[in-house]
Amino acid sequence: MSAIELVILPKEKDLGDNFAVRRSLPDARKRMVGPFIFWDHMGPVTLKDEQEMKVRVHPHIGLATITYLFSGEILHRDSLGNELVIKPGEVNWMTAGKGITHSERSFPQTPAVELEGIQLWVALPKEHEDVEPNFTHIKKDQLPLIKKEGIELTLIAGEFKDKKSPVPVYSDLFYLTGSIKERTSYSFKTESKHEAALYVTQGEIEVEGEVYERFSLVVFNKGALVSFKAKSDAKFMLLGGEVFPEKRNIYWNFVSSSKEKIEQAKLDWENGRFPNVPNETEFIPLPEE
Repeated sequence: MSAIELVILPKEKDLGDNFAVRRSLPDARKRMVGPFIFWDHMGPVTLKDEQEMKVRVHPHIGLATITYLFSGEILHRDSLGNELVIKPGEVNWMTAGKGITHSERSFPQTPAVELEGIQLWVALPKEHEDVEPNFTHIKKDQLPLIKKEGIELTLIAGEFKDKKSPVPVYSDLFYLTGSIKERTSYSFKTESKHEAALYVTQGEIEVEGEVYERFSLVVFNKGALVSFKAKSDAKFMLLGGEVFPEKRNIYWNFVSSSKEKIEQAKLDWENGRFPNVPNETEFIPLPEE
């Protein structure tokens, strides 16, 4: 029996300001992998002169966001007063909880620079959906490394093997980035209540005789043995964790086990009841139904 549940190829989505992302989650066939409910691959896009990525102020509830860059830099601002530059290999973990607003901007560059990274959302467990919003920034050298012959893994968030990331998560999950040499194999067994997925960011990786290229998200069955082999030098992300017992509703930037809370968040954003972001005046309006 195959360990693979399905393979997701992303849909390209234009965020405006000449910036596109490839969205793998949610998918019509698979809304979540463990607690992970949203997966955007930003870029790669070359920014030069006055070109920039500009994600104006917008709100979130019921989730935590993780921004992880491969190249380039992004300026993060939020309604808690945080303002800092995210650099490659660092972790930006922002817990929205009962409500937060933020913006993300790149910088005009001369000479040109390439911007690329992954932004994802982690749904919060029902008992933590309304926590106070908070923000954590973790430097690259604070993240645990796992090294074996031909493969190197960095634990971005959660727990994996005997390692634990300093990122303050709210549920049982794992999120890693890795590099693997050609012809190297790797495998691990997921727990019975866990889902897992492999996302290829560079090169080619073989799973059960099929070769998957960049931007492929290979989703494994719950409790499966995750096993893969590099067909070339490759880079990838691993993600997964325990599946929540309740369904999650998602509308725009809002996630909740409660439809009523999402409806209230929509009204609150339309009526200016979310907190403001210092040094920001532009915002994204609620999308039309």
